[in-house]
Amino acid sequence: MILRETYLSRIRPFIGKDIIKVLTGIRRGGKSVLLEQIRDEINSPNTIFLNFEDLGNQHLCHYQTLHDYICEKIGDSKEQFYLFFDEIQEVDGWERAVNSLRVRFHADIYITGSNSKLLSGELATYIAGRYVSFVVYPFSFSEFQMIDPSYTFEQYLQYGGMPFLSSIQFEPEFSKNYLKDMFNSVMLKDIVKRNNIRDVDLLERILSYTLANVGRCFSATSISKFFKAEHRTVSPETILNYLKACEDAFLLYRLRSQDINGKKMLKVNEKYYIVDHGLREAVIGSNLQDIELILENIVCLELLRRGYQICVGRVDAKEIDFVAEKSGDKLYIQVCYLLHEESTVQREFGSLLEIRDNYPKFVLYQEGSFRGNYEGIPAIKIQDWLLAN
Repeated sequence: MILRETYLSRIRPFIGKDIIKVLTGIRRGGKSVLLEQIRDEINSPNTIFLNFEDLGNQHLCHYQTLHDYICEKIGDSKEQFYLFFDEIQEVDGWERAVNSLRVRFHADIYITGSNSKLLSGELATYIAGRYVSFVVYPFSFSEFQMIDPSYTFEQYLQYGGMPFLSSIQFEPEFSKNYLKDMFNSVMLKDIVKRNNIRDVDLLERILSYTLANVGRCFSATSISKFFKAEHRTVSPETILNYLKACEDAFLLYRLRSQDINGKKMLKVNEKYYIVDHGLREAVIGSNLQDIELILENIVCLELLRRGYQICVGRVDAKEIDFVAEKSGDKLYIQVCYLLHEESTVQREFGSLLEIRDNYPKFVLYQEGSFRGNYEGIPAIKIQDWLLAN
């Protein structure tokens, strides 16, 4: 298993500091292993590590019981202790215990959770302003190549980046079954159970529609009309609530649209991307048939991994696939599969040429005879871009 240095480098400045480190992200996306890597790097004998999905720790899944257990372990020691709590959302009222332990002891605390609501709500006020959070994503293409240099981009297009796949050598049948099981686990444990969703069939239908249309603009109203054509009445508000539940579970990511030259967010249709395109292939198939959409999905998640805030750009009637911002810097990116015909070249580069600023702009592509740049805007093979950082 590789060290996830991208995340470790962001977390190191906070090690030993009186601030709670929170790791969130999709279930089975690598949070637990990263937590273990942090523990191993600290390498202290004063370490307590608890995984609350382990049935052996089920008796600790109440804040008072957990608090009493840790107090007994630390006792009267004045030394610094390192507390690691994996899948903390399984503990009822966990914020009370964590905040009290932070105040009572010289404790450096790390927690993980699989829902973005982990840090929202009334109880979260106990640790408000006392934590720093990090979203952990599935493996990037470059991370998988570090594990197995023979892992091809074609395999990545099909299987995606869920860490466990390397353990089963990407064997097709096992990989597909694993990804299906994982998708169902996220849906049932992190979406249905946590949001008390009763109409599971409706959730499955909304997810199927969304996965089939990753990277395409659509609205809750358009999904509602789709269901109406199938003689089923579903309000746009219900659809939005279900999609929000999927976002909270880190299964989907929603991108808003921005008028680039006018510098304002637009109230138009939004785009959704899935946290890992391998899940889409396992659930509905057709990744290779929808290659343009999948390449967009890959670029979207890679930008998020690299710490960018992203949205969809619009210049009049033209669309920019991604506007990415980080620390005052900005990138404009177009993504396409085949960069060959003159009409495609003019379309992809033409949208970027409409932008009236000097921030970097480039086109990412997988195949095609085009080389170099177009009026100063470079074209970069997507595989090279993915491996560049």
